[in-house]
Amino acid sequence: MSVDRDHVRIAEALLFAASEPLDLATIAKRLPDSVDASVVMAALAEDYRGRGVEPVRVGEKWMFRTAPDLADALAEHRVTPRKLSRAAVETLSIIAYHQPITRAEIEELRGVAVSKGTMDVLMETAWVRPRGRRQTPGRPVTYGTTDEFLIHFGLSNLNDLPGIDELKATGLLSAEPKDPGLFDGGNGNGTA
Repeated sequence: MSVDRDHVRIAEALLFAASEPLDLATIAKRLPDSVDASVVMAALAEDYRGRGVEPVRVGEKWMFRTAPDLADALAEHRVTPRKLSRAAVETLSIIAYHQPITRAEIEELRGVAVSKGTMDVLMETAWVRPRGRRQTPGRPVTYGTTDEFLIHFGLSNLNDLPGIDELKATGLLSAEPKDPGLFDGGNGNGTA
């Protein structure tokens, strides 16, 4: 059965431009009514056989994927720097200094809610992970830093985190905290 090359080109362009895999119904909507999208996709797959990229069926959807035999040639080990938002930096700092700590405790210290996205970013970087559950009503999850956190920041252990005097000396903290009870659980004695 002969397939119109223009139909194959349309399917190719759709897959190339798509940000996610496309199902046959989506591809068929862009083709003339009398055209069988599965035949067009089979022709497209045949056209790409043995090439560097190929259309593949994943479940019920189609997408372009690099040829599996080229995986070694494409492997690249590159560190992609990510800039953390201010909220993520604040949250990471609170976790580092007060771990294990619950989300509610982080929110209490920050004074604002911690978004799921902020926690997701910190866990994706592998700097934070769940540490267990607090033995209190509701059994909230606690969070702590990981070895990846220590490695990234050049720390051998958490005792290497800068103390209050070091942070004041660098100008990162003012001489007097705005709320003396902020870091001591509100008991006023300065202990954490």
